[in-house]
Amino acid sequence: MATPSAEQDTRNIDTSDSSDGESLFDDDFASALSNAPGAGSGSEPDFGGGFDGDGFDSGGFDTGSFDDEDFESNIPRTDIGIDGLDSMIQGGVPERTLMVVIGNAGTGKTTFGLQFLDHVLSQGESAVYVTLEESHERIVNSATEKGCPYDEYVEDGLLAIVDLDPIEMANSLSSIQSELPELIRDFDATRLVLDSVSLLEMMYEERATRRNEIYDFPRNLKEAGVTTMLTSEASDDNPYASRHGIIEYLTDAVFVLQYVRGTDDFRETRLAVEIQKIRDANHSREIKPYDITDEGISVYQQANLF
Repeated sequence: MATPSAEQDTRNIDTSDSSDGESLFDDDFASALSNAPGAGSGSEPDFGGGFDGDGFDSGGFDTGSFDDEDFESNIPRTDIGIDGLDSMIQGGVPERTLMVVIGNAGTGKTTFGLQFLDHVLSQGESAVYVTLEESHERIVNSATEKGCPYDEYVEDGLLAIVDLDPIEMANSLSSIQSELPELIRDFDATRLVLDSVSLLEMMYEERATRRNEIYDFPRNLKEAGVTTMLTSEASDDNPYASRHGIIEYLTDAVFVLQYVRGTDDFRETRLAVEIQKIRDANHSREIKPYDITDEGISVYQQANLF
């Protein structure tokens, strides 16, 4: 199991078997969470020959507009925290929404998660980042390079970064499912990211076992009372579906990140985002181009693919 750097070892998580009656998190992670303090628009870039300020030329983009109809609801809402994407969601996503971001490698799923947490961390709220892919140090470095001061958030007790080996997590999934919601409440976190659920799904060879084991996990995260984002690799056969075709049916909102190639083979490959669904929220159903810059993901809301 990967572990955080020495100065942050109070945020380690012990995934050893809990059959001896001791809590899976008693030694380190639980105390780190319970002792933590309570929770308390970018401009369009020049694309160089393709973007004229109003839209893209015939190579693949054109201008578009959104439906300005408001979604009337008393459900508290929150912005995602990504320029342009929030404009595609009229009024924001309902709080405590469980969402998944689906995409192939290199489409910015991890960056999406970093910005998603930074949006509330920068306002003094608490959050938890659970990673099955990267180390604690790599997550902090990636975030700070994009202007998200994760090192300061951790030092201030606002952010817990938990790096887990996916095999260890699969072996102790039942213990984690039963205890993680309580620990999130103790930490008073308002948002959580799990990157990525695909690695967890891969631990189960049989489809029926995979479905049964994964089914309860999103439900327990929702019971924790946080707005949660999961990342998932896209299917090899269908960029609009997750690798195992399960998680999108268990979540309230689905965002798809994908590569889009124009009809002209000499044009560069572009990135595009689509919102497949958000329960209890109006949203644009258009596919919008985006870019990953030194400052993170920025969605170009004034441009459409066609």
